[in-house]
Amino acid sequence: MNKCVDFDWRLDKLNEECGVFGIYDKDGLDCARLTYYGLYALQHRGQESCGIAVNDDGTIIHHKDMGLVPEVFNDVVINHLKGQIAVGHVRYSTTGASLRENAQPLVTKYVKGTLTVAHNGNLVNAAEIREDLEKNGAIFQTTIDSEVIAYLIARERVKCGSIEEAVTRMMTRVKGSYSLVVMSPRKLIGARDPHGIRPLSIGRIGNSYVLASETCALDSVGAEFIRDVEPGEVVLIDQDGLRSIKTNCIGKSNLCIFEFIYFARPDSVVEGASVYEARKQAGRILAKEHPVEADLVIGVPDSGVSAAIGYAEESGIPYGEGLMKNRYIGRTFIQPDQSQRETGVRIKLNVLKKSVEGKRIVMVDDSVVRGTTSGRIVQMLKDAGAKEVHMRVSSPPFKWPCYFGTDIPSRKQLVASVHSLEEIRKMVGADSLGYLSIEGLSHIAVGTNCGFCNGCFSGEYPMEVPGEADKMEFERGQKT
Repeated sequence: MNKCVDFDWRLDKLNEECGVFGIYDKDGLDCARLTYYGLYALQHRGQESCGIAVNDDGTIIHHKDMGLVPEVFNDVVINHLKGQIAVGHVRYSTTGASLRENAQPLVTKYVKGTLTVAHNGNLVNAAEIREDLEKNGAIFQTTIDSEVIAYLIARERVKCGSIEEAVTRMMTRVKGSYSLVVMSPRKLIGARDPHGIRPLSIGRIGNSYVLASETCALDSVGAEFIRDVEPGEVVLIDQDGLRSIKTNCIGKSNLCIFEFIYFARPDSVVEGASVYEARKQAGRILAKEHPVEADLVIGVPDSGVSAAIGYAEESGIPYGEGLMKNRYIGRTFIQPDQSQRETGVRIKLNVLKKSVEGKRIVMVDDSVVRGTTSGRIVQMLKDAGAKEVHMRVSSPPFKWPCYFGTDIPSRKQLVASVHSLEEIRKMVGADSLGYLSIEGLSHIAVGTNCGFCNGCFSGEYPMEVPGEADKMEFERGQKT
């Protein structure tokens, strides 16, 4: 018998990733303002804190704080940030507390000058490296694994001849996911982990180069997309242009599949595949795997909408809007207390009663983590007069923790790990429930040649992860 566990109510949905942006100017561009626009385009990847650092002939000026991009920056701040190279970051805390000192980019002064690092991802061996460094006298100012990266680069830079060599040496020490934008007094560097778990794209504006987590940020600044940084690759940008450095860390590509399900913006192209089309394809496959007789298909805003359109196209059931999202509330909306949960969901979402009243509804969402929010939305639809609500999920059951950037540290927070499909259906109050299969998931990103990490669904990770013994013990317990 599956046992019930006490879930943290705040984990109704997956938490966001971080976003990085960098620009090397050779055309007299306003680097800080372009970085601001780039971060604005990447705001969906992190709404907790943000920052920009600029390099003015070797002098680094930076500004960062808690809050959204337009809250942290204004014209006075942007006009003060003058330079020829810039690095920006938007953050959601997957490791490290939600504190101002943990905001990025990290700007570090050391014997060779100033080093600036912006990091998207999670290291699985950060604690081990940090402990080793502290035993040898290192002093850390933050609680984030990104500072471990910065410290290793700085230490290696003292030993070797260039910042790019220091970055490649650092990559042999760390394990996990990372897309990095690194700024030295004369260079801008991009690097991607050997498995390519986190995305990083290269763009160009005239003779200037841009690095960004997603192509939507390149579009926002008028940059032409060139290509993605390859897994295990380091790219160097300086006065001589763009140069690729192939490291010894290149491994098998395993992009996080959640970039297509949830993280990335629909108008982005990741590893050659349209995020919007991938989500529609997920909906099409979902309709084939879990058909149902219904009158209307709706999507849970925002990341469930594209999949809902695909489901409608494949099934022939009309698509329509049934839920309206409050556009002035971001993903970091403050959660209400125990007595106000229902109100909290209604503030975020409202039902279009005339659309759903008297109809059999297919409600498509991108994922189910805890199931609490899904249950409240189903109830709202039924309260508005929906005859039936059939829930369809455009990803497989989320059964295993993610160690590479998604803030799901324990199976105890994952409803699908301890409940059967029928138990979950009853919990959310749906008339039927269907998830996309892992096999179906493997076919959503049409046009890409990369592999994927789907460890959160399958329990199979591209590298050894912490808690592997606990994972095996859990599997044995489930079999018995």
